Amino acid sequence: MSTLPSDPDLMPDIARRQHQKPQGTLDWVGMSDIHQPISIVDEGETQRVQADVQVYVNLADPHAKGIHMSRLYLLLDEHARTRPLTVAGLRMLLNALHGSHHDLSTHAFVQFDFGYEMRQPALLSENEGWSIYPASLKGTLADGEVKIELEVQVTYSSTCPCSAALARQLIQRQFEDSFDRDNPPSFDEMRAWLGTEDGIVATPHSQRSYARVRTRLADDVKELPLRSLISRLESALGTPVQSAVKRADEQEFARLNGQNLMFCEDAGRKLQAVLNDDDRLADFWVRIEHHESLHAHNAVAIVSKGVDGGYLPLP
Repeated sequence: MSTLPSDPDLMPDIARRQHQKPQGTLDWVGMSDIHQPISIVDEGETQRVQADVQVYVNLADPHAKGIHMSRLYLLLDEHARTRPLTVAGLRMLLNALHGSHHDLSTHAFVQFDFGYEMRQPALLSENEGWSIYPASLKGTLADGEVKIELEVQVTYSSTCPCSAALARQLIQRQFEDSFDRDNPPSFDEMRAWLGTEDGIVATPHSQRSYARVRTRLADDVKELPLRSLISRLESALGTPVQSAVKRADEQEFARLNGQNLMFCEDAGRKLQAVLNDDDRLADFWVRIEHHESLHAHNAVAIVSKGVDGGYLPLP
């Protein structure tokens, strides 16, 4: 029995066969959950990440049985092996994907999902640690137009303004119960009392919270703005979660929470303002989730830029 490989030209290729009668066209055909190491260039800094990739073209020929998926995979792998992913590189990849199916397709799409790593300093101590941000980079080529979208999620702490006000009221009542109006405590007595559990009888509730930010980059953007976008989002919120924490850092985090009380509506408006002020972003959509410690449900706010033909304000 022969063990020689078959001649590729003689092997059957079912995908090349045509339907005898026109069939329906398909919006997207391709692959998902491709595990692909890639290098991301973000504002001049290169980072190696492990990405989960989706890659598709549309099937616009009603006579064609299917697309050539191996072409998509090999093009993706070739680009990932030979060049870092940049704005220009993503445009090049989309054109290559489309070109590989020029006789079948008019659109191409690719999406990279990965964890973006940033080394972050502690709030006060001379320490630092890693923060990892879920991120997504998408490219769409349709009718000759390329759209590039960048999405990131930041995690932060939100302290409820209502709960803070109620806690302050209880502390006032505790003060009234602990001291005589006609014989007020001295400064030292008051200071000591404030440092006890009897003095601070209640604290406001806070919770781990998430801001998922999806953006469409302006056409003239040359570099991926992931690092600076994360920094702007965290600065606007004021209370990003920390990695390296000593007691001084924890105390500073408590102070920041007290100075940045916010409902989900407040967080949404903070990010709306900073994103509206970023000329690199043609559009944005934001979903805020506060994973409530008081309730068994989450508090959610949605905001979009509101441009014609842009992201819909849908949850």
